[in-house]
Amino acid sequence: MHKAERLTSLKSELLDIFMSMEVQEHEQRSRTAAQRHLRARRGIELHDEFKRLSRDIAELPEDELAEDAMH
Repeated sequence: MHKAERLTSLKSELLDIFMSMEVQEHEQRSRTAAQRHLRARRGIELHDEFKRLSRDIAELPEDELAEDAMH
C-alpha cells in the first residue's frame, strides 16, 4: 500500500510540474501576441501619420514651402 501512495504522490507532482509548464508557456505566448499587436498597431498609426503629413505638405502653396526651407 505504501508504494501505491508514493506512486500516486509522484504522479500528482509530475502533473503539477506539467501544468505549471503549460501555464508558463501560455503566459509567454500571450505576452508575445500582445507585443505583436502593439507593434502592428504602432505601424498602422505611423502609416496613417505619414499619409496625413504627406497630404498636409501637398496642400501647402509652393511659396510657403520655399520660405520654410530658407528658415
